Amino acid sequence: MKKLVGALALVFILASCTQVKIAHVDVEEILKEYKGSKKAEEEMKAQSEQMANELDQLAIPFQQKVQEYQQNSQSLSNSDRQAKEQELMQEQQMIQQRQQMAQQQVQAEGQKKIDKINEDIEAFLEGYAKSKGYTYILGTSEQTKSVLYGQESLNITAEVIEALNTDYDSKEPETTSEVQTESEEPAPVN
Repeated sequence: MKKLVGALALVFILASCTQVKIAHVDVEEILKEYKGSKKAEEEMKAQSEQMANELDQLAIPFQQKVQEYQQNSQSLSNSDRQAKEQELMQEQQMIQQRQQMAQQQVQAEGQKKIDKINEDIEAFLEGYAKSKGYTYILGTSEQTKSVLYGQESLNITAEVIEALNTDYDSKEPETTSEVQTESEEPAPVN
């Protein structure tokens, strides 16, 4: 019995000696400075602009038809005018539906990118915490205020951003090709 009590006491002593290591990060700052976030934002912006240009190209012929109708509406009979108005309204509705579908598509793809970025950051932080011996890494932001107070020495946001971007750079395939500088002369063509 004494051995059992002694063993339990030893287990409690060892368990109480385990040190908890906690740090905190500013999630908004990580998302703002993470290269993966910046790239995704650029991609979403480019996709949105491309979609807007495509939709504008659909709207140009429609606007021309409306102008043509307005110029010629006086010379049309009532039945022809109503038919043309009906045709224009249907075309306008089709364009609006395409705009809504395009907007929903851009939003859905943007949400997928955001979800992927969050997954990547969480996975990175898990590995980072284990490699640095952290028991917890708490995330906070201006909106959530989940860390109401934390010593600045425990704020590892900058370290995490640097490590996260280094990790991102090591995984990102080379997209830049070697560009010929102005001082170099072009190779002769035979």
